[in-house]
Amino acid sequence: MFDFVGKRKIFMGISLAIMTVGLIFFLMFGLNLDIQFEGGTVMQVNTGTVDFASAEIQTVVQDTVGKSASSIQKLTGSENGDKINIILLKFTKSSALTQGETQQLVAALKTHLGSDDLDVSYETVEPFIGRELLNKGLLATLIASILIFLYVWWRFSVMSGIPAAVTALIALLHDSLIMLSFYAIFRLPVNEAFIAAILTVLGYSMNDTIVVYDRVRENRILIRKAHTYELMNRSIQQSLPRSINTVVSTLIAVITIYIFASIFNINSLKEFTLPLMVGFIAGVYSSIFIAGPLWAVWKERQENSRPAGKKQLKRA
Repeated sequence: MFDFVGKRKIFMGISLAIMTVGLIFFLMFGLNLDIQFEGGTVMQVNTGTVDFASAEIQTVVQDTVGKSASSIQKLTGSENGDKINIILLKFTKSSALTQGETQQLVAALKTHLGSDDLDVSYETVEPFIGRELLNKGLLATLIASILIFLYVWWRFSVMSGIPAAVTALIALLHDSLIMLSFYAIFRLPVNEAFIAAILTVLGYSMNDTIVVYDRVRENRILIRKAHTYELMNRSIQQSLPRSINTVVSTLIAVITIYIFASIFNINSLKEFTLPLMVGFIAGVYSSIFIAGPLWAVWKERQENSRPAGKKQLKRA
């Protein structure tokens, strides 16, 4: 039987290393906030039937104005029965274009695409709506965390509810920090889809952790004389196939959606499914290697701190 509790420092060290790298990138570059949260400008260019690749448009932007668009999307539509292509460029407030830079960029796009007939429109996005959404998302996360704490405390009171609830919340915090680290390292835009993904992952991760705790509660009855570490190791080992099967089947579905979204250029789905993939992996990792071992260590220290007489009475 694998010693999950005994090897806990290794697995926690892996998570800590990822978070440390994420923190370094965050301190150096910050998070790449999308225009919903930071504000900025949306520039839409109708190229008609002229085709293009998003990567080449980003190159034109950088070569012309020395700035990068936070997002470049290729949209398609139809007009008079003909397929038309649209460039959707997003510039955050920190990289907003001046009027002169905008004119230079439009001229450069006309030259690059070989067309003087470009329909260009602009829209300024204020961050107020994004900030309100962010505040509501944080509030929803806080309320969910409190309700999760109370639920786990009540449901697993027979196996020390407070340690179970606290370690479950630590696992959720771990998942959120891993997702944030991933976004900080790879400079991915943080938007409303990311907030929705975090809330989804919290529910998924908590369900996985509860499965492990349920197994612990059952084994406490079946194996009364088992040491706390042995009890947790056995419980994790028994629930491991279920956890792996669940995350693999879920990832297959999410990856499939991401692939189709990439093929058909559906950015809203890509922005939602990408953090889900990271969060689901972090969730199953934390339920196996973080929450369970932490509970076992906490519980063992509680047992060791009791007077000998009470300890024997409790185990009896």
